[in-house]
Amino acid sequence: MYWIDGIVQGILLGGLYAQYALGMALMFGVMKIVNVTHGDLVILLALIGISLADLTGLGPWSILATLVPIGAAIGWILQRALLNRVVGDDPLPSLIATFGLSIALQNAMLQIWSADTRSLSGGAIQQASIPVGSLYIGVLPLIVLICATVLTAGMAFLMHYTRFGRALRAASADVEAAAMMGVNPRRVYALATAIAVGILGFAAAFQAMRSTVAPSDGPFQLIYAFEAVIIGGLGSIWGAFTGAMILGISQSIGFRINPGFGILAGHLVFLAVLAVRPQGIFKRKS
Repeated sequence: MYWIDGIVQGILLGGLYAQYALGMALMFGVMKIVNVTHGDLVILLALIGISLADLTGLGPWSILATLVPIGAAIGWILQRALLNRVVGDDPLPSLIATFGLSIALQNAMLQIWSADTRSLSGGAIQQASIPVGSLYIGVLPLIVLICATVLTAGMAFLMHYTRFGRALRAASADVEAAAMMGVNPRRVYALATAIAVGILGFAAAFQAMRSTVAPSDGPFQLIYAFEAVIIGGLGSIWGAFTGAMILGISQSIGFRINPGFGILAGHLVFLAVLAVRPQGIFKRKS
């Protein structure tokens, strides 16, 4: 039961990683935009949520409902003001631009919020658990997992069965051909980035409730998102979800083996998948 509990806790942890990875799967896997600010945006939204809770007294679910549109607005502005100027077949310009923005964001957050760690109070739900035999499943992590599953299903439906999804996939494949067919690539990309960062509003609220956040934590979330997307396969929404589950389980099992081995275990599994199947689990070789 000790190891079964480790797997269960890893799946629950994977639910949080899946929320990091969904936006990355959309931007990096589909749009081919390397957004280095991805993790910093999670932390920025989390700190905004914590400050809003302190100022207004709003509960965690009201904060979550507020962070999603704030994230969507940030994503729209980011794409229209910066990323549309550097998007193209070469991912290097977007990487350089967002790397500079990442450094600026981290320093701005340090100036505003200092380096202290903070958290968002979730009330009694943070300590609540459901007994399943001899196992205890936390209510908050279970809500995170359910939310991640619903978001993944919604994103997959959006990409494959809506006009927007078809337009986005067409623009990412060939911008000029898509424009000739009436697609406005800049508008489609801006809406896609708004969706991607809006999803980070969920991740930010849950991260702040499950743990603590500090302005320098962004790179950790970025690494987990990249690893989950690459494990699952670029361009696959459910692949990113599966990659997040694999990453969460490997870290949880690693922590059970040795408390200092958990994070490293996730990285080692990522490298093993990259060595055996570099295109990812769900992506076919072209």
